[in-house]
This record gives sequence, structure tokens and C-alpha cells, in this order.
Amino acid sequence: MALHLIKLCVGCDSIADLESWIDETLSLYRRLGKAEEQVHTTRMTPKRVEDILDGGSLYWVIKGQVACRQRLVDIRPFTDAEGIGRCHLVLEPVVTAVEPRPCRPFQGWRYLKAGEAPRDLGAGGGDLVAMPEELRRELRQLGLI
Repeated sequence: MALHLIKLCVGCDSIADLESWIDETLSLYRRLGKAEEQVHTTRMTPKRVEDILDGGSLYWVIKGQVACRQRLVDIRPFTDAEGIGRCHLVLEPVVTAVEPRPCRPFQGWRYLKAGEAPRDLGAGGGDLVAMPEELRRELRQLGLI
């Protein structure tokens, strides 16, 4: 069973913001002739790499709610120019909206068990997929979804 990571998406106000940032980054890499991959740098390296790379995703918390996920492709520890150990989380550049769920702020990332991860929007049917993200967020805050 896959293990996931969960992390705050600091600076993003919506899934569209995250997708825009990914597009801009990939476009820049294209212009610079770099490999087109989305990489997120963290300070700590997960210890359970094999479990995570066995179908795991990074779930993003946006404005206090788990909002979307990206599949994790690779985890690459490295040492930066100052000699500090860091980690690149290599992500599939496709963002999948998930059923919104409230989440309190925390630092860094946390493990998220497969059974505790929110379902992808549309996985359970219904009209949530077609609903604007802001409306889904408000309905979730009101406890209606």
C-alpha cells in the first residue's frame, strides 16, 4: 500500500495558482535547456522512500484545506552549496484535485497513510468536479461537503 506525503503549499491561493507556477517553471527549464521536471526542495529527506515511490503522492494544503495532489516520481537527497543536506521531491507535473479536507498548519511535510488520504474529485461521482474551487472550499468550511 502506497504511503503519501502532505505539505503546505505556501504562497498559493488556489489549485490554479499551483498549476500556473508549475507551467512557468517548466517553461523556464525549457528555455534554459534543462530537464523538464518539477522539483520541490525540502530540508528533510523521507526515510520511507520505497513506500512513497510505490504509488505515493504529495498532497498539497492550500488555504487551510487539503486541495490537490501530485504523484511522486523520485526522491533525491543532496547537499547544497552551504553543505546543508536537502531533498528534491520530483513530482509528476499533473495536479489532481481531491475532496477538500481541513488541515491545520504545520512545518515541513508529514506522512499520510493511503487509507487516510482524501479521494480524488470525481472518484465518488457527483458534481464536485465541475464546481469552482472557491465554492468547494466554502461548502467544506460550512460542513456541507
